[in-house]
Amino acid sequence: MTAQLKVRPLRQDEIHIPIEMAKEEGWNPGLEDGPAFHAADPTGFLAGEIDGKLVNVISAVRYGDAFGFIGFYICKPEFRAHGYGHRIWSHAMTYMGSRLIGLDAVKEQTGSYAEHGFKPVYRNVRHAGLSLCDTPMDPRLAQLGQGLFPAVRDYDQTFFPAPRTGFLQLWTAPMLETRRGFAFVEDGSLKGYGVIRQCAEGYKIGPLFADTPAIADTLFRALAGQVKGQMVVLDTPEPNPGALLLAEKYELSPEFETFRMYRGPVPDLPMDQIYGITTFELG
Repeated sequence: MTAQLKVRPLRQDEIHIPIEMAKEEGWNPGLEDGPAFHAADPTGFLAGEIDGKLVNVISAVRYGDAFGFIGFYICKPEFRAHGYGHRIWSHAMTYMGSRLIGLDAVKEQTGSYAEHGFKPVYRNVRHAGLSLCDTPMDPRLAQLGQGLFPAVRDYDQTFFPAPRTGFLQLWTAPMLETRRGFAFVEDGSLKGYGVIRQCAEGYKIGPLFADTPAIADTLFRALAGQVKGQMVVLDTPEPNPGALLLAEKYELSPEFETFRMYRGPVPDLPMDQIYGITTFELG
């Protein structure tokens, strides 16, 4: 008989648990992702327990009343194939309510998610390689800081289905030692921005949003140049050929893919200006 699974929200001081589990799965999370993840939805990270022992986790992050994103759907190996995943999944779906929901799935799991009403829309391709870039001396580049945050927040809303102010405040925070961010500002207008952060292995760039391929190229070099000689990772949406060309130009090789799936109407986003998604876990 399968034991009873108790599902509860993770506390703020437990947010490291799904990140550590993701690291064990080879997902390569960022070293300081936890605070920003928790800020996105303080009650959106769930744990399943049996007799007080943690069995599995899932994140069901609600961005306002209309959009949510599923991630960190992980069960410890010794507890798999007992139905515990279905139980914590049901709690996550109930928590999401009637919102449009997105997730990034590996190919092998797309059929399982389709049974729950999710439809694959496009591929994301993870590219990785050594940074050979120098940060350009371009006066239009500005390091992210509190003075730029209102412009970054407003610009970001074009590229994401819902506001995510609390998350962005920490994701772009310049005081963190393990991440850097740049904005591209021309004629007083912000026309792109990106963040690079240290991960368990190498550094990930995400997001990377830009009005034009040339701006995306400048931002990429600014970010990758911060860690020249180190491995950099860029998660590119396949519908943007410019993103794939950018990865190829800087000799990043494809090494992993996910399928972006939605339950509900597909958000109308400017895919040709999305060169790097923020994170597979939270969208």
